[in-house]
Amino acid sequence: MFKAVIPARYGSSRLPGKPLLDIAGKPMVVRVAEQASQSQADEVIVATDHPEIIRVCQQYGFQAVLTRSDWPTGTDRISEVVQLKQWPKNTVVVNVQGDEPLINPKLIDLLAQTLTDSSNSITTCAHPIHDWADFNNPNVVKVVTNLKGQALYFSRAPIPFPRDLTPNQSHSAALGLRHIGLYAYRCEFLLAYPELTIQHAEYSEKLEQLRALAYGYPIGVLTVENAPPAGVDTENDLTRVRQTFIKPQA
Repeated sequence: MFKAVIPARYGSSRLPGKPLLDIAGKPMVVRVAEQASQSQADEVIVATDHPEIIRVCQQYGFQAVLTRSDWPTGTDRISEVVQLKQWPKNTVVVNVQGDEPLINPKLIDLLAQTLTDSSNSITTCAHPIHDWADFNNPNVVKVVTNLKGQALYFSRAPIPFPRDLTPNQSHSAALGLRHIGLYAYRCEFLLAYPELTIQHAEYSEKLEQLRALAYGYPIGVLTVENAPPAGVDTENDLTRVRQTFIKPQA
């Protein structure tokens, strides 16, 4: 068994009040919670900094916890929930991001089980990259793993760098692995996380998972064949997701 926690910050530079935006008659955060509740998690909790998100979640029958408003990351917010709930250190917690209303519950289960079956502190996801444009796009985060399937490094740069391959050459193998921002953690790590200071690699790349690597916490990488549906970062994303929830008329 595991816990699913949905960090839902009210403020957003692109989409203010994003967790409360309507998707086919329900707030986005409720849509996410509905998906998470279809997983095998024995508890689904929304962790937020805004009373209105608390009210809406409770209105739809979901548990919600009011957390500090000044947390820099969703991981910090989840850490506060772990402390409030006093879950045992070996408890597995899946971070289901609050802007992923199309998240597959089976992927949540698979990620939790993968961590449970390992000695890692964290497990995350990745899928193969075959497109040169994606491989060179700094907004597409890449990860390189060792033979145990653990992350060696995450980067916005193309890694591993294909020294002897050019964009015009044909290639059958994947160029690399694209990181998917879904995580499962052990509570022992989450309790320690707020005390870990940002190191140079994280400061440079702006990737918080590098903090765990800097302090020696092993991160398992679950490789899946295809990317899950994209989340909501822009108005165009919101339109796309809304259309997904609109059922065609009979």
